[in-house]
Amino acid sequence: MNTLKTMVLMVTLSVMLVGVGAILGGKSGMTIALIFAFGINFITYWFSDKIVLKMYRARQISEADAPDFYSMVRRLAQKAELPMPKVYIIDQDQPNAFATGRNPEHGAVAATTGIMRILSREELEGVMAHELAHIKNRDILVSTIAAAIAGAISYLAQMAQWAMIFGGGRSDEEGGGSPIAAIVMMIVGPIAAMLVQMAISRAREYGADEGGAKIAGNPMYLANALQKLDMASRQIPMNANPATSHMFIVNPLSGGSLLKLFSTHPPIEDRIARLKAMRMR
Repeated sequence: MNTLKTMVLMVTLSVMLVGVGAILGGKSGMTIALIFAFGINFITYWFSDKIVLKMYRARQISEADAPDFYSMVRRLAQKAELPMPKVYIIDQDQPNAFATGRNPEHGAVAATTGIMRILSREELEGVMAHELAHIKNRDILVSTIAAAIAGAISYLAQMAQWAMIFGGGRSDEEGGGSPIAAIVMMIVGPIAAMLVQMAISRAREYGADEGGAKIAGNPMYLANALQKLDMASRQIPMNANPATSHMFIVNPLSGGSLLKLFSTHPPIEDRIARLKAMRMR
């Protein structure tokens, strides 16, 4: 069932991208957008982990570099019945972490230096178990591709804006869209892509919270960690790309009510409440 939902969401995003291309450039625009969608899916499938890790200047470590942290990840991976993922450290003060990789055999987990400073060992176990649950659930690739296609739709919407300014929004014999249709797509396209991406991300966060709590053996490890991370992320800024913000365990971006409205993360209060409810079972 989870695989079916994933396929539906991915097809929806691809169709949206093709729709934008059709409105902006008729049949030729639709063809270009279709090729673009396939290209994005191919690149993100094979290289998404390397791209994201390089974006944040993550450095791979061995057991000799950080024996306690490395052995913790290895022990949790064994409990989750997962292959040992690659382990990375990001030199950032904001406490945060994420997982990436196209499948469990190519999984990777990354943690900031900040998160290892403020969390206890049990809380850090809860966080890393959460990230391993993402790998076990095979939802990292889905969120990465969703972000890429959503970003592509936003990029095409910007192109539509410039086309309108320079007269590119006129109708043509190939069936190009009218100026009004282009304007609507400029507004609706990015919002629709963001909403679908948000639906993917919020569902996967709840699932990873539950799975991580089971791997760690105590849901309060993660619940206590989330409370600390939420407070720290509001106080310590992080230079994060909005297209990848959904990959982190807590939103690395800070902002006002509009940003919260379109946040790809569920409310921390809800996540903590669900974890506490698991303890009562």
